[in-house]
Amino acid sequence: MRGAGRRPSVRARRSERDNQGAVPSLQRPHRRQGSGMTNPHRSSRISGFHKKSPAERLAIVSEFAGLDAAAAASLPGTGNLDIDLADRLVENVIGSMNIPLGIATNMKVDGEDLLIPMATEESSVVAAVCNAARQCYDAGGFTTSMSGTLMIAQIQAIGVADPHAARLRILDRRDEIKAVCDGCDPILLKFGGGFRDVEVRVLDSQGGPMLVTHLIVDTRDAMGANAVNSMAEKLAPHIAEWTGGRVYLRILSNLADRRLARAHAVWPLDQIGGEAVRDGIISAYHFADADPYRAATHNKGIMNGVSAVVLATGNDTRAVEAGAHAYAARNGRYGSLTRFEVTADGHLSGSIELPMAVGLIGGATKAHPTAQACLKILGVTSAERLARVIAAVGLAQNFSALKALATTGIQKGHMALHAQNIAMMAGAVGEEIDRVARILVERGTVRQDVAQAILEDMRATAQ
Repeated sequence: MRGAGRRPSVRARRSERDNQGAVPSLQRPHRRQGSGMTNPHRSSRISGFHKKSPAERLAIVSEFAGLDAAAAASLPGTGNLDIDLADRLVENVIGSMNIPLGIATNMKVDGEDLLIPMATEESSVVAAVCNAARQCYDAGGFTTSMSGTLMIAQIQAIGVADPHAARLRILDRRDEIKAVCDGCDPILLKFGGGFRDVEVRVLDSQGGPMLVTHLIVDTRDAMGANAVNSMAEKLAPHIAEWTGGRVYLRILSNLADRRLARAHAVWPLDQIGGEAVRDGIISAYHFADADPYRAATHNKGIMNGVSAVVLATGNDTRAVEAGAHAYAARNGRYGSLTRFEVTADGHLSGSIELPMAVGLIGGATKAHPTAQACLKILGVTSAERLARVIAAVGLAQNFSALKALATTGIQKGHMALHAQNIAMMAGAVGEEIDRVARILVERGTVRQDVAQAILEDMRATAQ
């Protein structure tokens, strides 16, 4: 999905990897009486499934799973994503899953006012960013920076007789390594990227010492996975020859600690509710930084904001999340990705630093029409700028979560928004949704059974 060059289509990469076997009967599977389970004799071994059209696949899946007409009809709608494009982005497509796209307002980043597109299914995420940004807007908003756009590719060699001497042999061939790597992607070189350095580590493992070579590559406006993976593949035979070992893994690292995005903001006391709120936020941060059980939820909240922007721009949410959580444990103990402290004037200062491997070219970022529209809304023209904005969103999200925890509790604001979801789950439609949600919040009990009872009373009264 990522890389400076053109990504091969999924169709070109498909092989006969589908298990061969008989196509299951297209008659609707029988369900066992009272069990709710489908026929256990159906088979998932569907010969040539990847060669079929999305509509043909959907028909097979519907028969296999016993989908009713309404469920089957909900799957093929792809919005503004052309079904053929979807079929080329991933394998075995039958439709797409639409995620709400919201806009966070009030964001000022490095003196520039921005609207932030966020793709998320979770209530209160967008509102949290809006509120946090509003409370630090007059103090200058967020200031950001970036350590660079360097990515790491790893080449693993085992069975090396003299690993420490082999390490030096690899380092001595830096110029040869540069030539091999830069020859893999002339387009990346054209835009100022390419090989920057090589590092070699002798790593102790359960299977004995292994030699791990790191290629440090500037991927510029690409996330860079395809580019660095290609370089690692190309260099691997040379590493085997120089070391006398066997090369196995050759792939990027998502711990992109040469690509750190940083953001900082100050929240004045009169905007957040005074010293008691400030001290409560700092205490909540101290808790997260001291306890991995708390830090996991603390950082998950950060990623609520980060992943929403990453997804909206067509970037790889799993890569960014993996890098962030690995970075949070870089000192041997999992802790907070943010820091909160008191300024000389007594205000609340917050900062964040995390790996941010995102790009503007390649894969869905370039091909998906919604991702392209979101990038235009953001107005970013470089991967570095996008990464810095995302870091600011993560900090904003964390501030709002900590403030809620330190004051009214996380449920009050979150459940007020979640009440609408519960109302819809209970069957409310149209104006009923807001009315049921309001009563749920007033009662302080946001549950589906309560919502159903409220809805039944409401409808009975209206008759």
